[in-house]
Amino acid sequence: MVEGLEEVIVSLYAKGMSVSDIEEQVREVYKFDVSGATISRITAKVAEDIVAWQNRPLEPVYLIVWMDGIVFKVRENSKVINKTVHIAVGLRRDGLKEVLGMWLGKNESAAYWMSVLTDMKARGLEDILITATDNLNGFTQTIRSIFPDSATQICVVHQIRNSCRYVVWKDKKEFTTDLKDIYAAPTRQAALAGLDSLDKKWTSKYAYAVKSWRENWEELTVFFDFPIEIRQIIYTTNLIENLNGKIRKYTKNKLSFPTDDAVMKSVYLALRESSKKWTMPIRNWGMILNQFLTIFGSRVKI
Repeated sequence: MVEGLEEVIVSLYAKGMSVSDIEEQVREVYKFDVSGATISRITAKVAEDIVAWQNRPLEPVYLIVWMDGIVFKVRENSKVINKTVHIAVGLRRDGLKEVLGMWLGKNESAAYWMSVLTDMKARGLEDILITATDNLNGFTQTIRSIFPDSATQICVVHQIRNSCRYVVWKDKKEFTTDLKDIYAAPTRQAALAGLDSLDKKWTSKYAYAVKSWRENWEELTVFFDFPIEIRQIIYTTNLIENLNGKIRKYTKNKLSFPTDDAVMKSVYLALRESSKKWTMPIRNWGMILNQFLTIFGSRVKI
């Protein structure tokens, strides 16, 4: 076989190409015939890579861990049902991002995330300084039951989206502008004043949308405890949502997956392709690391 062709086949498979499409592509580009059976054998090796990757040891501490779920249609017992791939991404002490793992469950729940966090702990993770998650019911309590010292930030962008679901289209622009007085405020006190104004103006019309900000206030405003550079990377799960967007791009040709293994293989390869570019520390890393050292001290250096 042409040198490096196996890696090319795996990469094409990761981008969502079918076995027959890969056969055709290899024939056209490399003037080489490779059978469907050979392609299937090469991509089947990925299952072994997944087991090794999923069980590898983790760092003892991550400065930030972002967590989110992505839903796929998977065949089970002759029915196609929704299943959730749970993904965690950590920010290491060298400023690099790392996908910590992926876990397939029937739906996203605090109980399932507990098994994810327990798995990460069993692989050597001792401390998470800050977590960034969506506002899934009970998620904060779950994190604290495994990592009690974690600061737990709910994604503000998720919260904006969720509260705007209860607002009619003609009011949406004005409502979201008023929300900006909360999440873009310079201090927690100013943010609370913004929430009070939102309350007075909109509660009579959209009580539920405003109430959800009050109910989640503590976890929504954790980012105000940190300098602006850290705030910008924790108040939203955009990083992991962007990653999910790339996974969707790679898997868009597959309307549903025949098995759990098939969806895990596709997501793993998409993650591998998407994270290849994570070779540099995040922006302003020197400054951000110093801020973490100042705030968390010895916890950064476990």
